[in-house]
Amino acid sequence: MAGLIKREDVDAVRERTRIEDVVGEQVTLKTAGVGSMKGLCPFHDEKTPSFHVRPQVGRWHCFGCGEGGDVISFVMKIDGLGFSDAVEHLASRIGLQLRYEEGSERSPDEQPGRRQRLLEMHRIATAYYQEQLHTPEAVTARAFLHERSFTKEDAEHFGVGYAPQGWDNLYKVLRSKGFTEQELNISGLMSQGNRGNYDRFRGRLMWPIRDVTGETIGFGARRLYEDDQGPKYLNTPETALYKKSSVLYGIDLAKREIAKTKKIVVVEGYTDVMAAHLSGVTTAVATCGTAFGSDHVRFVRRLIGDTNAGGGVRLPNGGTVGGEIIFTFDGDAAGQKAAIRAFGEDQKFYAQTFVAVEPTGMDPCDLRLKKGPQAVKALIEGRTPLFAFVIQTTLKEFNLDTAEGRVGALRACAPMVAGIRDNALRPEYTRLLAGWLGTDYESVRKAVSYATRNPQQHTKQRNTHDDTTATEQNNTQLGTPDMRDPVARLERQTLEVILQHPHALAAQVIDALPPQAFLVPVWRAVFDAVRAAGGLTEAQQCTTTEWVALVAQNAAQPVIALVNELAVAPLPEDRQEAIEGYAQGIVRAFIDMGITRQIGDVKSRLQRANPQTNPHEYEAIYRTLLELEAQRRMLREVESD
Repeated sequence: MAGLIKREDVDAVRERTRIEDVVGEQVTLKTAGVGSMKGLCPFHDEKTPSFHVRPQVGRWHCFGCGEGGDVISFVMKIDGLGFSDAVEHLASRIGLQLRYEEGSERSPDEQPGRRQRLLEMHRIATAYYQEQLHTPEAVTARAFLHERSFTKEDAEHFGVGYAPQGWDNLYKVLRSKGFTEQELNISGLMSQGNRGNYDRFRGRLMWPIRDVTGETIGFGARRLYEDDQGPKYLNTPETALYKKSSVLYGIDLAKREIAKTKKIVVVEGYTDVMAAHLSGVTTAVATCGTAFGSDHVRFVRRLIGDTNAGGGVRLPNGGTVGGEIIFTFDGDAAGQKAAIRAFGEDQKFYAQTFVAVEPTGMDPCDLRLKKGPQAVKALIEGRTPLFAFVIQTTLKEFNLDTAEGRVGALRACAPMVAGIRDNALRPEYTRLLAGWLGTDYESVRKAVSYATRNPQQHTKQRNTHDDTTATEQNNTQLGTPDMRDPVARLERQTLEVILQHPHALAAQVIDALPPQAFLVPVWRAVFDAVRAAGGLTEAQQCTTTEWVALVAQNAAQPVIALVNELAVAPLPEDRQEAIEGYAQGIVRAFIDMGITRQIGDVKSRLQRANPQTNPHEYEAIYRTLLELEAQRRMLREVESD
C-alpha cells in the first residue's frame, strides 16, 4: 500500500482521465444534449435513465438516488476502493507515474499506535504554544487578551497560547521529538508546500480544542497581524482526531456541570466560551468553524441524558422542565439565520430549547467587557423559547397591518407550529400565534391543522421534473424549490449556465450580482459558493472542470450535491453553435427579472410616499424608478437586437 499521493498528481488524474470512458465500462451511455450523456444508474435499480455524465466538467450525478461526484469517487464507489487505491487505478489507466510525499511508504491507517502518537504530538504543541505566549514576540497576543479583560490566569485555565511567526518553529520542535514527516503530514499541525511541511499556524493566538477526556485534538487560531492574509479564524483541518462536525470547544471544562445541571449553553466563539465561564455560566461550549448540526445534537443528547421522550416539556412562558439547550446568537441577520438552523435541529431533542439574544447585538465577550459578568448571566437567564423566537422573527418579515401581510405570515408560521413534536405544546403555540397575528384562534387552528396533515406542501415542494426526486429528498434542509415557479426555474437555469458555460458569460456582469439577487434559498446557497470560489473572474482563468471543482470546494456540505447536479443537468439547447447565445439569453432574462422586481418595490414605496409632506423623498424615489425603467429598457433593446 502506497502512502500519501502528491496533490498535484491527484489533480492530474482527475484532469486527464476521460470520465465517460471509465463510467462507460459500467454504464451504457447515450448522448443527452450538448456535452451531456445519460444512462441507467449502476447504484440503484431503475427503468428510466436518470444517471448523467458531463465530460466537460468531469462530473457524474444520478437524479434518482442522489449519488454523484468526480471520476475518482465513481471508481471508489463502483469498485469499493479507498481513495489512494482509486487514484492509483486511474493513474495506471492513463500511464501516469504517481509521486508520494517524502517518507510516506505506508498508509496512515496502517501505522500502529497512530492515535497515541497524534495525541502526544498535540500535547507537545499545546505546551509549546503556551510557553510562547510569554515571549517578547507575543506582546500583541497578550494585548488582545488584556483588551478583553482576560488575565494571565484566565489564559492558563483555558490553555491559550501563541504560535510564533516563522515557517518552521513547531516543525523543528516536533522533528526533534522524533516525529516523522508522515506523522506531521496527517497531524493537522502542518501545511504542505513544494519544499515539504511547514507550520500551519503562524503569528496567531491559539486555543487548544480538547475532547471530553481533556485531550487536545486540534486548535483554533485567531489572526493578530494586519499583514496576515489568512482568515480571521483558522482551525485544524479534518484529521483522524479532529472532526469539526462533532467537536465542541470548552466541553472538557463544561462536561461536569452539564451532567449535573442537565443544561448546556452554545455560544459562537472561543472568547465567548471564556467570557461565559468567567461569568459563572460554566456550561458554555462553542462549535468550531461550523454550524451546530446533527452530530453535535447526538453528542449533546448523550451529555445531558436526553433520552426520555416524555421527560421534557417546553413552556411558552420560559418555565423549565427537564434539560435545557440554550443557544446564543448575534442579533443581526446572520444570528437570526443561525437560530433558524437550530430550529431545524430542535426536533431531535427531548429537552427544552431556548435562544438568548442580547438586544443590542453584543456577544457574551463584549457583554462581559462592557457591562460585567452579571450581564452575561442575565442574558442566559432571560432566554426565550426557540419556537417563540423563530416564529416572532418570521413575523417581522411581514406587514401585519395589512390583510395580505397577516395571511402571508400565517402561511409561513403555521407549518412551524405544526412541526412542534410535542402534542400538548402545539395548541399553546397556536393560541400564541393567533395573538401575535391579531387573528381569531379558529383560523390559525385550521391553518396549523392543515399544515400538520400536509407537511409536504411546506417542507419540500415536489419538483415536476421526473429526474429530481432523490435530489429533493437530500436537500430538504435547504428547502426544495417548486420548479413550477418561474422565478425558481429561471434562477436554476442561470446557475446551470454559470457552472457549465462560464466562458460564454461576462464575468463583470455575474460578479456584480449581490447575493440577494437569488430569492430561492437553495439557489442562493449555490451562488454563495460561486462567489466564494472567486466568481466568473476566477472561472475565466481555469478549465470548466477546474471551475466546477472549485465551486464544490467552496460549498457547504449540503450544497455540494446541488453544485454537482447543476453542473451535469441537461440544457434545453442542444446545438453547439447556439449554446453561447442560450447562456447569455438566460442571464439577460435573470437580470431583467431582478430589475422588474426592483421596479415593483420602488413603485410600492412611491405609493406610500407623500409628495406634499416630504417632496424630496418622493422625488428621490421617482428618480430611482426612472433609472430602473431605463436600465430595463436598454437590456430589452439589446435582447431584441
